[in-house]
Parts: sequence; C-alpha cells; structure tokens
Amino acid sequence: MAERTIGILGGMGPLATADLFRRIVEKTPAKRDQDHPRIIIYNDPKIPDRTAFILGNGEDPRPALVEGARKLESWGADFIIMPCNTAHFFAETVQKAITIPLVSMIEATADAIEQLGLRRVGLLATDGTIKGLVYHRALLNRGIGIAVPGKNDQGKVMRAIYHGVKAGDIEAARKLLMDVAKRLERRVDGMIAGCTEVSVALRQDDLSVPLIDPLDVIAEKAVRLALGLEEL
Repeated sequence: MAERTIGILGGMGPLATADLFRRIVEKTPAKRDQDHPRIIIYNDPKIPDRTAFILGNGEDPRPALVEGARKLESWGADFIIMPCNTAHFFAETVQKAITIPLVSMIEATADAIEQLGLRRVGLLATDGTIKGLVYHRALLNRGIGIAVPGKNDQGKVMRAIYHGVKAGDIEAARKLLMDVAKRLERRVDGMIAGCTEVSVALRQDDLSVPLIDPLDVIAEKAVRLALGLEEL
C-alpha cells in the first residue's frame, strides 16, 4: 500500500501542534530520514476561539477551519488530524467541506479507552462542559461514562495551563493538576488529558488510574495510517 501524507490542522494552540508533530516523528519506526511519512502542517493561531463562539461571545471559527482543511487537501494531504479537542465540535462541518477523511482524535481516544476496558473516565479540562460534550458523544456510544471537574477545579486547570505551562512553570502546573486529579480519580477508573497542555505537566506516575493522552493516541493512529498499517 502506498504511503499516505498526514495533514495537521493546527495553531489551536501552537504548542500542541508542535508537540503532535514531535510525537508522530518519535513514533515512526524509522531507521533513516526517508522512512518518515510526509507531514503537512497548517498552523493558524488566528483561528477564532472555539469555546468563546460556542458559548455565544466570540467570532465563528468555522470559515477559518474549513479554509485550513481545504488548503491541506490542495497541498496533497491524504487525511487530516486536529490537535485541538474543542475544534472537534465542528468536525462535521469541516468534513463536509473536503473530500479526504478528517480523522477524529476524539473517536480515536474513545476507541483506546474502550480497548483498555475502562467504564468511567474523568476529563481534566477547562470549560469541561464543552470538551465533556464532544467526549460524551463518543463515549456514550461505547457505554462508557464520563466525569468532569466542578467549576472551581476547572478554574484550577485553567490556571495550570495559562499561569503554569504557557508561562514555563511546569512544576506549578503539575501541583494544580494533581490537586484536581486526586479528587476526580476517586470517581473514575481512567483519566483523559482533556486539554493538550495537561500532558506536558502531568504524568502517568502522578495518578493511580490510567492517564489517556489524546495527542499520543492520535499520533500513533496517524503513523499507522500514513504507513499503510491501518485502513482509512
């Protein structure tokens, strides 16, 4: 089977986009540069805030998402992945605008959770109601429950990301995330790193339940699809 070219619709945020690229490269079983698949990255940090629009106080991101997907297709991508959880709220709109597959990070993560045999998972995220919705849709079809942090704990996750990870203070972020995770893990048998920055600060050793990292899941799937080890 011919090798496929990966398209990354990124910029939401740039750190997650770069991290996804790195993980794809690291997961590729390559002995030389030429063994790696082609990756086309469309990194547009100007895409309007997805959560703000969903909550009714922001610009519509759909035109920018569709534009980016169409550019990736025209540049030769065989399939597209998005490292932003909340962008998957608009996945159907994006898919209708292109002819190549948009491979869902949410669905891939739900598949991984199902394969682990987990029955109820926690979602470490800000604006958990939005991310909870996109994950709930995927998990419900598999009979898997989901628990989200309360409003105060969502605020702690936000501080961990914006005043910790994005500010370069990983240890401060880790402490905040562990505080939230310890309360949440009492009610679940697995945890999703529902914001891509969470996995930068939190590690499996910090938890007593499995930590599922969507970026890691979609990177692994992208490699398999690109190398023809899995059908689109």
